[in-house]
Amino acid sequence: MELEGKVAIVTGGAVRLGKAQALALAEAGARVLIHYGSSEGPAQETVAEIEDLGSEAVAIQGDFRNVSGVRSMMEDAVEAFGQIDILVNSAAIFEAKGWQDTTEGIWDRHFAINLKAPFFLSQAFAKHVGEDRRGHIVNIADWRGVRPGTDHFAYTLTKAGLIAMTKSLALGMAPTIQVNAIAPGFILPPPAAGEGFKEDKVKQVPIGRRGYPSDITETLLFLLRSDFVTGELVFVTGGEHL
Repeated sequence: MELEGKVAIVTGGAVRLGKAQALALAEAGARVLIHYGSSEGPAQETVAEIEDLGSEAVAIQGDFRNVSGVRSMMEDAVEAFGQIDILVNSAAIFEAKGWQDTTEGIWDRHFAINLKAPFFLSQAFAKHVGEDRRGHIVNIADWRGVRPGTDHFAYTLTKAGLIAMTKSLALGMAPTIQVNAIAPGFILPPPAAGEGFKEDKVKQVPIGRRGYPSDITETLLFLLRSDFVTGELVFVTGGEHL
Protein backbone atom coordinates (compact mmCIF):
# COMPACT_ATOMS: atom_id res chain seq x y z
CA MET A 1 0.00 0.00 0.00
CA GLU A 2 1.25 3.45 -0.87
CA LEU A 3 0.93 5.45 2.36
CA GLU A 4 0.85 8.96 0.91
CA GLY A 5 -2.61 10.41 1.53
CA LYS A 6 -3.94 7.35 3.35
CA VAL A 7 -5.73 7.65 6.69
CA ALA A 8 -4.63 5.70 9.75
CA ILE A 9 -6.13 5.21 13.19
CA VAL A 10 -3.56 4.60 15.93
CA THR A 11 -5.13 3.61 19.22
CA GLY A 12 -3.14 4.73 22.23
CA GLY A 13 -1.38 7.07 19.83
CA ALA A 14 -0.68 9.87 22.30
CA VAL A 15 2.29 8.41 24.14
CA ARG A 16 5.20 5.97 24.00
CA LEU A 17 5.12 3.42 21.15
CA GLY A 18 1.71 4.57 19.98
CA LYS A 19 3.03 8.10 19.50
CA ALA A 20 6.12 6.82 17.68
CA GLN A 21 3.91 4.91 15.26
CA ALA A 22 1.62 7.90 14.68
CA LEU A 23 4.61 10.13 13.88
CA ALA A 24 6.15 7.53 11.57
CA LEU A 25 2.91 7.22 9.62
CA ALA A 26 2.70 11.00 9.29
CA GLU A 27 6.30 11.18 8.07
CA ALA A 28 5.35 8.59 5.43
CA GLY A 29 2.55 10.86 4.21
CA ALA A 30 -0.46 9.43 6.01
CA ARG A 31 -3.08 11.43 7.82
CA VAL A 32 -3.53 10.18 11.37
CA LEU A 33 -6.34 9.88 13.87
CA ILE A 34 -4.89 9.60 17.36
CA HIS A 35 -7.05 7.77 19.86
CA TYR A 36 -6.44 8.45 23.53
CA GLY A 37 -8.07 7.30 26.74
CA SER A 38 -7.09 9.89 29.34
CA SER A 39 -3.96 11.50 27.84
CA GLU A 40 -5.67 14.49 26.23
CA GLY A 41 -2.72 16.86 26.67
CA PRO A 42 -0.14 14.49 25.14
CA ALA A 43 -2.60 13.64 22.34
CA GLN A 44 -2.91 17.30 21.36
CA GLU A 45 0.87 17.66 21.50
CA THR A 46 1.22 14.73 19.12
CA VAL A 47 -1.33 16.32 16.77
CA ALA A 48 0.75 19.50 16.77
CA GLU A 49 3.93 17.53 15.99
CA ILE A 50 2.22 15.82 13.07
CA GLU A 51 0.97 19.12 11.72
CA ASP A 52 4.53 20.46 11.95
CA LEU A 53 5.51 17.56 9.69
CA GLY A 54 3.06 18.87 7.10
CA SER A 55 0.39 16.20 7.58
CA GLU A 56 -3.08 16.21 9.12
CA ALA A 57 -4.13 14.76 12.45
CA VAL A 58 -6.99 14.80 14.91
CA ALA A 59 -7.22 13.43 18.44
CA ILE A 60 -10.34 11.59 19.57
CA GLN A 61 -11.04 10.26 23.05
CA GLY A 62 -12.44 6.77 23.33
CA ASP A 63 -13.37 4.72 26.38
CA PHE A 64 -12.39 1.18 25.43
CA ARG A 65 -13.93 -0.36 28.53
CA ASN A 66 -17.22 -0.64 26.64
CA VAL A 67 -18.10 -1.45 23.05
CA SER A 68 -20.20 1.68 22.56
CA GLY A 69 -17.07 3.79 23.07
CA VAL A 70 -15.23 1.72 20.47
CA ARG A 71 -17.95 2.05 17.87
CA SER A 72 -18.47 5.78 18.41
CA MET A 73 -14.74 6.37 17.94
CA MET A 74 -14.81 4.64 14.56
CA GLU A 75 -17.80 6.75 13.54
CA ASP A 76 -15.94 9.90 14.62
CA ALA A 77 -12.92 8.81 12.60
CA VAL A 78 -14.95 8.38 9.43
CA GLU A 79 -16.61 11.75 10.00
CA ALA A 80 -13.23 13.44 10.47
CA PHE A 81 -11.48 12.04 7.39
CA GLY A 82 -14.14 10.45 5.19
CA GLN A 83 -12.33 7.15 4.88
CA ILE A 84 -10.01 4.96 6.94
CA ASP A 85 -7.36 2.79 5.31
CA ILE A 86 -5.22 1.58 8.23
CA LEU A 87 -5.99 0.48 11.77
CA VAL A 88 -3.17 0.10 14.29
CA ASN A 89 -4.40 -1.51 17.51
CA SER A 90 -1.73 -0.28 19.91
CA ALA A 91 -3.65 0.75 23.05
CA ALA A 92 -3.19 -1.60 26.00
CA ILE A 93 -2.92 -1.73 29.76
CA PHE A 94 -0.18 -3.70 31.51
CA GLU A 95 -0.68 -4.52 35.19
CA ALA A 96 1.96 -6.52 37.03
CA LYS A 97 -0.29 -9.06 38.71
CA GLY A 98 0.27 -12.80 38.82
CA TRP A 99 -2.48 -15.40 38.75
CA GLN A 100 -2.82 -15.28 42.53
CA ASP A 101 -3.47 -11.51 42.54
CA THR A 102 -5.68 -11.24 39.46
CA THR A 103 -9.10 -9.97 40.50
CA GLU A 104 -12.24 -9.93 38.40
CA GLY A 105 -11.79 -6.20 37.89
CA ILE A 106 -8.21 -6.61 36.64
CA TRP A 107 -9.33 -9.42 34.32
CA ASP A 108 -12.24 -7.43 32.91
CA ARG A 109 -10.18 -4.26 32.32
CA HIS A 110 -7.46 -6.11 30.46
CA PHE A 111 -9.79 -8.11 28.28
CA ALA A 112 -11.96 -5.08 27.47
CA ILE A 113 -9.11 -2.76 26.48
CA ASN A 114 -6.50 -5.19 25.16
CA LEU A 115 -8.65 -7.70 23.28
CA LYS A 116 -12.33 -6.84 23.00
CA ALA A 117 -11.71 -3.29 21.76
CA PRO A 118 -9.27 -4.38 19.00
CA PHE A 119 -11.77 -6.97 17.81
CA PHE A 120 -14.74 -4.63 17.58
CA LEU A 121 -12.60 -1.90 16.04
CA SER A 122 -11.40 -4.41 13.44
CA GLN A 123 -14.97 -5.49 12.78
CA ALA A 124 -16.13 -1.90 12.29
CA PHE A 125 -13.07 -1.13 10.15
CA ALA A 126 -13.79 -4.08 7.85
CA LYS A 127 -17.39 -2.95 7.37
CA HIS A 128 -16.15 0.52 6.49
CA VAL A 129 -13.53 -0.72 4.00
CA GLY A 130 -16.02 -3.02 2.29
CA GLU A 131 -15.13 -5.20 -0.69
CA ASP A 132 -13.95 -2.56 -3.16
CA ARG A 133 -10.94 -1.10 -1.32
CA ARG A 134 -7.80 -2.42 0.37
CA GLY A 135 -7.03 -2.05 4.05
CA HIS A 136 -4.46 -2.99 6.66
CA ILE A 137 -4.76 -3.90 10.34
CA VAL A 138 -1.66 -4.16 12.51
CA ASN A 139 -2.03 -5.40 16.08
CA ILE A 140 0.64 -4.66 18.67
CA ALA A 141 1.04 -7.92 20.53
CA ASP A 142 3.84 -9.15 22.81
CA TRP A 143 6.25 -12.09 22.67
CA ARG A 144 4.84 -13.17 26.03
CA GLY A 145 1.72 -14.13 24.13
CA VAL A 146 3.52 -17.18 22.75
CA ARG A 147 5.78 -17.82 25.77
CA PRO A 148 3.61 -17.03 28.79
CA GLY A 149 5.04 -16.89 32.27
CA THR A 150 3.36 -16.41 35.61
CA ASP A 151 3.62 -12.62 35.81
CA HIS A 152 1.30 -10.05 34.20
CA PHE A 153 -1.24 -12.84 33.98
CA ALA A 154 -4.30 -11.11 32.52
CA TYR A 155 -2.16 -9.01 30.17
CA THR A 156 -0.39 -12.06 28.79
CA LEU A 157 -3.65 -13.89 28.13
CA THR A 158 -5.01 -10.92 26.19
CA LYS A 159 -1.88 -10.77 24.03
CA ALA A 160 -2.14 -14.51 23.34
CA GLY A 161 -5.73 -13.89 22.30
CA LEU A 162 -4.68 -10.96 20.10
CA ILE A 163 -2.17 -13.17 18.27
CA ALA A 164 -4.82 -15.82 17.63
CA MET A 165 -7.26 -13.13 16.53
CA THR A 166 -4.69 -11.76 14.07
CA LYS A 167 -4.43 -15.10 12.30
CA SER A 168 -8.17 -15.71 12.30
CA LEU A 169 -9.00 -12.25 10.93
CA ALA A 170 -6.27 -12.54 8.29
CA LEU A 171 -8.14 -15.55 6.92
CA GLY A 172 -11.60 -14.08 7.37
CA MET A 173 -10.88 -10.62 5.96
CA ALA A 174 -8.83 -11.72 2.95
CA PRO A 175 -8.36 -10.71 0.23
CA THR A 176 -9.24 -7.05 0.82
CA ILE A 177 -7.73 -6.55 4.29
CA GLN A 178 -4.32 -7.72 5.44
CA VAL A 179 -3.98 -8.40 9.16
CA ASN A 180 -0.62 -8.73 10.89
CA ALA A 181 0.88 -8.33 14.34
CA ILE A 182 4.12 -7.06 15.85
CA ALA A 183 5.54 -8.54 19.05
CA PRO A 184 7.89 -5.99 20.65
CA GLY A 185 10.54 -6.94 23.14
CA PHE A 186 12.42 -4.58 25.45
CA ILE A 187 11.85 -1.29 23.62
CA LEU A 188 10.77 1.28 26.20
CA PRO A 189 11.26 0.60 29.92
CA PRO A 190 8.37 1.29 32.30
CA PRO A 191 8.26 4.99 33.26
CA ALA A 192 9.44 4.33 36.80
CA ALA A 193 12.17 1.83 35.90
CA GLY A 194 15.63 2.52 37.24
CA GLU A 195 19.01 1.75 35.71
CA GLY A 196 19.17 -1.57 37.55
CA PHE A 197 16.01 -2.74 35.81
CA LYS A 198 17.36 -1.74 32.40
CA GLU A 199 20.69 -3.47 32.97
CA ASP A 200 18.98 -6.70 34.08
CA LYS A 201 16.63 -6.65 31.08
CA VAL A 202 19.44 -6.13 28.58
CA LYS A 203 21.11 -9.28 29.94
CA GLN A 204 18.06 -11.23 28.73
CA VAL A 205 18.39 -9.93 25.16
CA PRO A 206 20.73 -12.05 22.99
CA ILE A 207 21.59 -9.15 20.71
CA GLY A 208 22.95 -7.28 23.75
CA ARG A 209 20.92 -4.09 23.77
CA ARG A 210 17.38 -2.85 24.12
CA GLY A 211 15.35 -1.92 21.07
CA TYR A 212 14.22 1.53 20.00
CA PRO A 213 10.86 2.85 18.83
CA SER A 214 12.31 3.04 15.33
CA ASP A 215 12.69 -0.75 15.34
CA ILE A 216 8.91 -1.00 15.75
CA THR A 217 8.00 1.77 13.32
CA GLU A 218 10.22 0.36 10.57
CA THR A 219 8.45 -3.00 10.99
CA LEU A 220 5.07 -1.29 10.91
CA LEU A 221 5.86 0.52 7.67
CA PHE A 222 7.17 -2.67 6.07
CA LEU A 223 3.93 -4.50 6.87
CA LEU A 224 1.77 -1.67 5.60
CA ARG A 225 3.69 -1.31 2.36
CA SER A 226 3.53 -5.01 1.61
CA ASP A 227 0.70 -6.31 -0.54
CA PHE A 228 1.48 -9.96 0.16
CA VAL A 229 2.15 -10.39 3.89
CA THR A 230 -0.81 -11.32 6.07
CA GLY A 231 -1.43 -13.40 9.17
CA GLU A 232 2.13 -12.89 10.41
CA LEU A 233 3.48 -12.23 13.89
CA VAL A 234 6.79 -10.36 13.58
CA PHE A 235 9.05 -10.58 16.63
CA VAL A 236 11.05 -7.41 17.24
CA THR A 237 12.80 -8.55 20.38
CA GLY A 238 16.52 -8.82 19.73
CA GLY A 239 16.05 -12.56 20.26
CA GLU A 240 14.53 -12.24 23.75
CA HIS A 241 11.54 -14.40 22.77
CA LEU A 242 13.88 -17.31 22.03
